[in-house]
Amino acid sequence: MVSLRGWQSFPEQLPPFDPDTAPETPEELFLEWLTEAGEHVLAPHAVTLSTVDTDGFPDARVVILKDVAPSAWAIATSSESPKGHQLDANRHAALTFFWPARGRQVRVRGTVAPAAPEISAADFLARPPASRVEAFIGHQSEPLPDPAKLTEAADAAAQWVADNPDAAPKTWTRYLVTPTTVEFWQASHDRRHLRLRYLRDANTWTRERLWP
Repeated sequence: MVSLRGWQSFPEQLPPFDPDTAPETPEELFLEWLTEAGEHVLAPHAVTLSTVDTDGFPDARVVILKDVAPSAWAIATSSESPKGHQLDANRHAALTFFWPARGRQVRVRGTVAPAAPEISAADFLARPPASRVEAFIGHQSEPLPDPAKLTEAADAAAQWVADNPDAAPKTWTRYLVTPTTVEFWQASHDRRHLRLRYLRDANTWTRERLWP
């Protein structure tokens, strides 16, 4: 049996963080942390997207953050995927960023809405060719009884994408998460972790410190 104790969680040197000097909006602070994380870790824009299914069970998976703006934080997926169905049925979601090499975590909770179709199409066409082929294969998360079927579907999708380079599937959707709360967590070796939460009030933000 593998012991789950004794493994190092964070590096000896952690980046400084003074909540009293944090910017007025969470987007500003997030972009500072994201840029800093990008100097030390792979895929700093990878984020755990948490949703709820129709039975009320939570579901989570890692996706890529596509954009950050004062109005919303963007991700993208097929509306026919499990997460797409869940986002369409329940317009609430959470995003969690974790950069252990920096001892930092960012938690976002908010409401979700699809972007305009032309925005979603532009998002799709900006994807690398292999990613576009993957989207056109479809059947995400469905059982795959015969791996040969995947090869056949991928070959057909690759040919279709090559023949239609400017086409985007109608199901491809850019989802916009409008945060209601954003929390920044900075690890401390003395366990007095620093936590700063932003709370949305209409179009303004208030900040509050949290106990570790």
